[in-house]
Amino acid sequence: MRTRSGPRALGALALAAALTLGAAGCVELVEPEVTPSGDGGTATQMLSELTVAEANPMRGYSRNRFSHWRKTGQNCDVRDTVLERDGKDIQHSGCNVVGGNWESVYDGRTFTDPSSVDIDHMVPLANAWRSGADEWDDSKRSDFANDLDRPQLFAVSASSNRAKGDQDPSQWKPPNRSYWCQYAGDWVAVKHHWKLAITSAEKAALADMLEGCTWESKP
Repeated sequence: MRTRSGPRALGALALAAALTLGAAGCVELVEPEVTPSGDGGTATQMLSELTVAEANPMRGYSRNRFSHWRKTGQNCDVRDTVLERDGKDIQHSGCNVVGGNWESVYDGRTFTDPSSVDIDHMVPLANAWRSGADEWDDSKRSDFANDLDRPQLFAVSASSNRAKGDQDPSQWKPPNRSYWCQYAGDWVAVKHHWKLAITSAEKAALADMLEGCTWESKP
């Protein structure tokens, strides 16, 4: 299993100080002082390099075209990897994650039952399809759907994941406003790496979310 490392780890430490572990509940989160994981440069610089285009039609789309979750061991898959990376006090049955503590950065809720946790794609599969993945082959789509190297997969509350659906930041933002800087930076980092387009409304929303983020002014 992968371990938490880099900027994501710093963010987790900052969030942990503001959250109480245990049964599901809601608490106020503090914005982590971190930079987004990306291909270099600030999120604003990467945002300026993205292609702006109208969304492609959904014709031909199916989640089955983005095969996930990949196996990562006997009876284990990428979902288990993310649950272990994003949780604390993880409990296993074999290599399957069956318990632990999770903090949903989208809404501040905490969980101890992995069945109450969804694995969210930062850039949803349907959004990726509309912004360029419709031209990929299924192997590349699967790489995208199982990407553990970019800030693409997160253990979050099922309610926030389902409220988000396939919407971009012009249509949905995390209820936890203190996470908006990180959310926008991660969204840009994923689209930049995978060379996916953005709509003009999406770009405007991302620019607005990034404005004033403290790490944007750091070298």
